[in-house]
Amino acid sequence: MTNLSEEVSNLIDKKRTLFTQLSDQIWEFAETRFEEFRSADLLCEALEEEGFTVNRGVAGLETAFIASYGSGHPIIAILGEYDALAGLSQQAHSNKFEPIVKNGNGHGCGHNLLGVGSLAAAVAVKEYIMEHKLAGTVQFFGCPAEESGYGKAFMARDGYFKDVDAAFSWHPSTMNAVMHSTANAVIHAHFKFKGRSAHAAAAPHLGRSALDAVELMNVGVNYMREHIVDEARVHYAVTNTGGMAPNVVQADAEVTYLIRAPKPDQVRDLYDRVADCARGAALMTQTKLDFEIQGSCHNLIPNLTLEKVMHEHMQQLDFPTVSENDIKFTQAIYETLTEEEKHTAALQSGKKMAVQLAERPIADFVVPFSEKETFMGGSTDVADVSWNVPTAQCVTSTWAFGTPFHTWQAVAQGKTEYAHDAMLLAGKAIACTAITAIKKPELLENAKKELAERLDGETYTALIPKELTPVQYKQKEYQTI
Repeated sequence: MTNLSEEVSNLIDKKRTLFTQLSDQIWEFAETRFEEFRSADLLCEALEEEGFTVNRGVAGLETAFIASYGSGHPIIAILGEYDALAGLSQQAHSNKFEPIVKNGNGHGCGHNLLGVGSLAAAVAVKEYIMEHKLAGTVQFFGCPAEESGYGKAFMARDGYFKDVDAAFSWHPSTMNAVMHSTANAVIHAHFKFKGRSAHAAAAPHLGRSALDAVELMNVGVNYMREHIVDEARVHYAVTNTGGMAPNVVQADAEVTYLIRAPKPDQVRDLYDRVADCARGAALMTQTKLDFEIQGSCHNLIPNLTLEKVMHEHMQQLDFPTVSENDIKFTQAIYETLTEEEKHTAALQSGKKMAVQLAERPIADFVVPFSEKETFMGGSTDVADVSWNVPTAQCVTSTWAFGTPFHTWQAVAQGKTEYAHDAMLLAGKAIACTAITAIKKPELLENAKKELAERLDGETYTALIPKELTPVQYKQKEYQTI
């Protein structure tokens, strides 16, 4: 495996400038869900330059694509994301909150790194297949809207992973490790109430308040929280309060919900109960109710068979030396964290490691692999892939120790040298594992057997309704914003 690690490292390192420039450009674009037109175009053009055949607009998603190289089986999927988050605009290389554009977008989850790190892996696998004349296909899946649109779930629903033999991905983080974890399934639903406006003082009896309905629904759901499984999570945001005038009975109001639970059947049940709270609120206020699922994803299915191989490769890859300037910057970022954030990071890493990283807050080592399954309260649409095909993921230290996800601190570090290093480390780990899977059919067979055992007779049925299509944006509309 040492020779493979060296060869893959050389393949990726010789194109380092290309990959870092792509990542930095996507950081600049900072496009949110289903609006990633420039980011998707940039990645597609880069893949075409590298000899991939690109199929754009898959699953009815304008910013989704599949780039392929090779022929026949095994077919290896490498997953890439490139969507940003709203409200997280931030200057790069700054250790203070410093938005570029007030309320603008920013890559607070590092997907500018994620997509390009995966692209680097795909290019390396392509080069290896070509050089060694191997049978098999590598596919880069351009997956939009992970943050709130569930692009992979739409792709899985429409059968785009049915012929794939294994899938690999990664995520920016504060550690270098191979993930062995599950995550909550989620349903994202939107509720609209329609009432009747009236003068709130002169004729309140003529009005029917949609805002009252939203508030009553939320109260009902909050009382429900005591009677759901411990791992479940229910969050909401009022997206339309019906206006700014208190002397008008609000005729329209809307609320959006994320409903999470460890299993698909549990999240379906919770969704039905939340919907009943909405129906009850509509009855109490004599308003009309309209609601729909806007997206969803399953719980994540880990795969020890592939994860162990990925960890072995990760151990053999050298983590680049971090410069003193970068160490100073990570220290400055670490000092922006609250004591509670530092304490939470220490609990997650362990006391001994936390002491070490508090002084030098960049992880340049690989965390030992554990077969003990962990649980993430959040959700990821990688899960829908993992129900269809054996899937493995790693994380790398693109951020200073303790950096919370979805924060300005994560955005500020998105163009640093150590973030680029960690991005390419992930690409190398994925490429090595993918090549090993291509060369060893028995590895794939064992991974598929493990997936079947974990599913234990369950089959994948998308939580997204068949008739649902995501919001469609036009590129010309985006460019005028």
